[in-house]
Amino acid sequence: MKTLKLFCILVYIISMLISPMSFAAEENLLDENGVILQGYDTVAYFTKNEPVKGDAGISALYDGAIYHFSSEKNRDLFKSNPAQYAPQYGGYCAYGAAINKKFPINPSVFAVVDGKLYVNATEDVAKLWGGKQSSFIGDADKAWPKIREIAADKL
Repeated sequence: MKTLKLFCILVYIISMLISPMSFAAEENLLDENGVILQGYDTVAYFTKNEPVKGDAGISALYDGAIYHFSSEKNRDLFKSNPAQYAPQYGGYCAYGAAINKKFPINPSVFAVVDGKLYVNATEDVAKLWGGKQSSFIGDADKAWPKIREIAADKL
């Protein structure tokens, strides 16, 4: 009986250690430091309609990602409503999400559509995506719940 109890405790401990790793979601495109959007200020896409490099000293954490900002004002705007400013599809390429893939992005290639930030891999991809934006957004919105927790190299 003691052996069974000890075995159950051991299985529980091992499962607690392994389960976070085995179910680790790849929901956000992060660099090796956990920074999203390659450190670009997500609020500036909305307020300046241009990519602006953020400052690592002015940051905030949201949904497992570190965001950098070019000003404290932008950081505070973000903190007041982070979901409003967070990129769609975890910061992965919007076109990629539409075709059930996760592609890295170029933070200079973006669009704000209906108050949401979409980033893409390249200028060519953005042109393709922009031509059928509504359709691709609809496809990506349907695909994202299915692919969000799957590693990019597994898609």
